Amino acid sequence: MEKKNEINGHAMPGSASTDQILEKSSQKSLGEKLMEFLRKNLLVILTVSGVLVGVGLGMMVRSMNLTKAQMTYFAFPGEMLLRMLKMIILPLVVCSLVSGAASLDTRSLGKLGGIAVAYFLVTTLIASGIGVALAFIIKPGVGAGALNTNNLGLESVSSNKETTDSFLDLARNLFPANLVAAAFRSVPYGTETDGMNILGLVLFAMVFGVALRKLGDEGEELIRFFNAFNEATMVLVSWIMWYIPFGIMFLVGSKIVEMEDVVLLVTSLGKYIFASILGHVIHGGIVLPLIYFGLTRKNPFSFLSGLITPFTTAFATCSSSATLPSMIKCVEENNGVDKRISRFILPIGATVNMDGAAIFQCIAAVFIAQLNNTELNAGQIFTILVTATASSVGAAGIPAGGIITIAIILEAIGLPTNDLSLMLAVDWIVDRTTTVVNVEGDALGAGILHHINQLEMKKHQQEGELSEVQVEAVANVQAEEETSPLVTHQAKALEAMPEAIESVL
Repeated sequence: MEKKNEINGHAMPGSASTDQILEKSSQKSLGEKLMEFLRKNLLVILTVSGVLVGVGLGMMVRSMNLTKAQMTYFAFPGEMLLRMLKMIILPLVVCSLVSGAASLDTRSLGKLGGIAVAYFLVTTLIASGIGVALAFIIKPGVGAGALNTNNLGLESVSSNKETTDSFLDLARNLFPANLVAAAFRSVPYGTETDGMNILGLVLFAMVFGVALRKLGDEGEELIRFFNAFNEATMVLVSWIMWYIPFGIMFLVGSKIVEMEDVVLLVTSLGKYIFASILGHVIHGGIVLPLIYFGLTRKNPFSFLSGLITPFTTAFATCSSSATLPSMIKCVEENNGVDKRISRFILPIGATVNMDGAAIFQCIAAVFIAQLNNTELNAGQIFTILVTATASSVGAAGIPAGGIITIAIILEAIGLPTNDLSLMLAVDWIVDRTTTVVNVEGDALGAGILHHINQLEMKKHQQEGELSEVQVEAVANVQAEEETSPLVTHQAKALEAMPEAIESVL
């Protein structure tokens, strides 16, 4: 019996050729799906592969006993990546904040800014709490009293700085005396030193954006200029991102080659490394996703899955600022976050939101106290929490930027800063997970603000629709009251009368 297929209500004789065509089309769609997946995730696959290949390459080259000059040549492609990412930070931060602040009205800017500050403060305080709790549970410094900088052949680091001066310097950085100088100088220790004063630039760009909006029509041209500059910068970012897999391979490889006596460091400071990384796993894998889920009722891990490239960049570069370009791009393209929100909140987050840094700074402070056999009282623990939260705002988004802020915490609780070099010795390990948690906090903050902004927009739309419905209802009630055709006719005649009188006049 011959198979019959119904097409548009007509019975058609079935044939092997039609079945084959259908099968081919289904196979083609599967192939297309695979190609689409590869096209979308090619950069992620290449970046992750770059890290893995870099580890293998570093292990191989390590056994070759390279000279200092050869090590420099080997690290050169990685150095180029860092230079490219740092080059794009200044135009990206300034233009994105100016255009972001100018595109939001003052009321919503204030509301979003308030929510962002509250989110940053709460998450950093929680991170500090996790750090202190883990340090007291794991006790990384107990029994390591014999360990000192000389055992590991490290130079001692000292700081003769008052805590008050550190916070005054933070205020000085907020208001740079010279904007041009702020692009390459900051005030970390009371004297001008190299390094971009990103905090001052962020504040100026935000205020400047608000001022442009206040100008109205006069400021439109300059706002359009910054918007165009911002878009052009993002095009540059998209080009640089294709170099990331290659650069990361040599960045990771060269770091493995440079490592000296890893076994001695890990055995000596293993508990400290373990406590820091565990703190980052708890905060980044449980606390932050729970906060995101609680506020948005959305799956945080599906949101984070679109950010593998920036996380890999953060892991390889150890710099929140260097990760900013790829983070902005991925948050907008993969997670659909509003450009106005992402370009306003992410540069601020990269500067002031340092959850990962707060965790390892608190653990480091308690570790040094245990190392010196110092019992910390409740007041000192509270000082560590507050100082770590406050000083993480001014921490530079660069490799080893958090070490400077540990000195502030130690000074605040009256501990010697000589053992800071122990932190520096293992900073290249701990700093990787620190930076990943820092940028994860920024990204989830942008997601939360985007969700809140969408809810506000829906609320305004519903209010607008309700007011329209109420106006229509009032009109219908009036029509129902005037049921008599005679009354309606008289009312119409009365309405028409003034027009008639005017025309006669």
